[in-house]
This record gives sequence, C-alpha cells and structure tokens, in this order.
Amino acid sequence: MARNNTNIRIYFFGTLIAAILMQIFACSKHSNSDAVSSERSYRMGFSNSAPRPTLTEIIRSLNIWTAHADAAIISTEVPWDSLLIGENPITYVTDTYGALANVYRQANMKIWVYIDPENGLNRQSDSDPLVARGKSIAQADIQILYRRFAVVMDSILHPDHLGLALETNLIRLGAADSIYQGVRQAANAAAADVRAIDARVPLSVSVQAEVAWGMLGSTNLGYIGIATDFMDFPFLQELGISSYPYISFHSPADVPLNYYSQLVSGHALPVFVSEGGWTSMNLTALSIQSSPAQQEAYIRRQGQILAQAKGTALFQLTFTDLSLSGWPSNDSAELYPFAFLGMVDSNFNPKPALATWDSLRLQPLKQGN
Repeated sequence: MARNNTNIRIYFFGTLIAAILMQIFACSKHSNSDAVSSERSYRMGFSNSAPRPTLTEIIRSLNIWTAHADAAIISTEVPWDSLLIGENPITYVTDTYGALANVYRQANMKIWVYIDPENGLNRQSDSDPLVARGKSIAQADIQILYRRFAVVMDSILHPDHLGLALETNLIRLGAADSIYQGVRQAANAAAADVRAIDARVPLSVSVQAEVAWGMLGSTNLGYIGIATDFMDFPFLQELGISSYPYISFHSPADVPLNYYSQLVSGHALPVFVSEGGWTSMNLTALSIQSSPAQQEAYIRRQGQILAQAKGTALFQLTFTDLSLSGWPSNDSAELYPFAFLGMVDSNFNPKPALATWDSLRLQPLKQGN
C-alpha cells in the first residue's frame, strides 16, 4: 500500500501448457539444515510473479518458487474487458487458470482463489476497464457479471479457499461510498450464489492491516479495527490480511506480536496473510530505509506473529524482485514501492530472507492444515 492509498499488486496469469508446467513439479523440494522442529499452523506460498512479464521468466520463476512452497494463491481482478465483450466466463477460466490449478493440486498444494471486484492498483477507483466504459461495480448489471465469474471460478477450479473482495477497509476509506457499497452488495450476493452450489469452500474477504491499525503512511491514528467489515460481510468464515508494514514501521521488531490476532479479537475466525512483504532496499523517494537484513528479520517476525494468531497461511506478494526497466515506463513509478519484496532478486539470486523463509517452511505442518 503506497502512501497515497494506492495499492500495487502484480499478478501474472495466462494460458500455460499443462505439459510445460508438469516439468516444473518434477523437481524435488529443497531442504534446509536450519529448519527447526516446532510445528507451524500455516501453509506458505506465493502468487505467480517474475522479474519481467515474459513467459520464459514466468516459467523460470514457477520452477523455483514451487520448491519453496506448499500453497499457492490465484488472485485477480475480474476480467472486465473479456466479460464485457461477451466472452464466456467458463472458457476464460478454463483457458487462463485451469492447467495451473491442476498442477498446483498435483503438487499437493492447497489453493486460495481471490477475486477482486474493484481496482487492485488504485483503491480509490473502480477497475480501469469499467472506468473506461463509464461503468461501475455499483451498477446491477456489472454486479451480475462479477457474481457469475465468482461462481465459475469456484466451480471450475475447486479452490480450497475463496475470497470475494480484497482490502475492503481500504476501499471504504479511499473510494466513493457508491463503489464501496457496490463491492459490499456484489460480494454478499456472490457469497450466496457460491454457497448455493458449494457448501464446502470457506468464504472470506481481505482487509488491510495497516489501515486497521490506523497507520496511514507516517500518520498513526491508533487502532481502528474492522468491526464494519464484520458487519458488512456477514458470510466471513475466515479473514485474509494484506500487510506491507515497512510503509509505516521502521523495523520488523516494531510490528506488534498481536498484529493479526487483534483483528479477529472476539471472533472465532481463522486468519491468513493473503498478500504482503517487506522491501529489502532503501526507497529514497519514499523516505523508507531498509536492507536485506531487515527483510530477513521481517520473515522471522512474520512467523512469530502468525504463530501467535494461529494463522492458516502466509502468501508473499512476489517471489522475485521486479526489474523496473523491463516494465512499461508508465508502470515503473507505481511498481517502485513494491519492486524489492522478493525472496530472490531480479536475476533469481537468493536473498538472505529465503533461508529464513525455508527455515519456517520446513517446520512440520500441523496435521490437518
């Protein structure tokens, strides 16, 4: 989450040939002698990312990060461009995600699917394709498209967990009330639609941790909480958490141990980190000081915070750093605050945080998780 309440999220999805992906999972999992013996309650994984948006690097990244994970998240905005020109959502979901989800499952990974009805790059706005057409999630016909897409994603991909909106408290803070109410209405209707065909999948939305704690950039308003989110999304069976605390905290040690558990105080709901990370570089333009050692310390702190919350999953925003020169110039400024969150750099060289990540990952997973 940038200081201007713009949240940058990079996801790389496309039609990947199943035969190519199968080769990825022929590799054995890496081992690490630094692993400790205590159990963990949470699975660990990534969304699909690469230093540059090319198929070669996407496949190379998959080949590496899947050896450091036991879960995967598919998180995407609704493909409004395709749906608004009449593409069948069944065709879209099958072609775009079907093979990838199957391979994740064959690798014994649990799959989280998160569907964003708003603007993942700018929480103050509707999704760009809707804005370009003068449309909004506040409109009934647009909500119907989203609801249908959510049902199709669930019925084709059969995820282990399904999220129906992202960073709802940040949308409520930054966007027009009509947009927030549209997201609220659409998500609740989609929850009912999904539940009519699938009684199994746990349903959720995600909230932004820094907003919940009243930490908006360098301003600290004190703990705000997410009571409105519990009221507005009564279908919640678990809670996703988005967290980029390097925007607001000087050191990982400053992040409270109850940073996640406090959000669900009084509610018997599991929590998981649906996206997040800590930069390994100084971000001079944003007055943020950090280092690879700071990032490594954050991964260790994440383990402590998740253990205290009995969390169920931890997802990094990216596995690799982003090579900003490989992206269109109009994207680089928005990507800059999030370009150095990877466990490896933009040349796939491991950073110190990767060994700490693996030391957590190689703890025995609590039975049933």
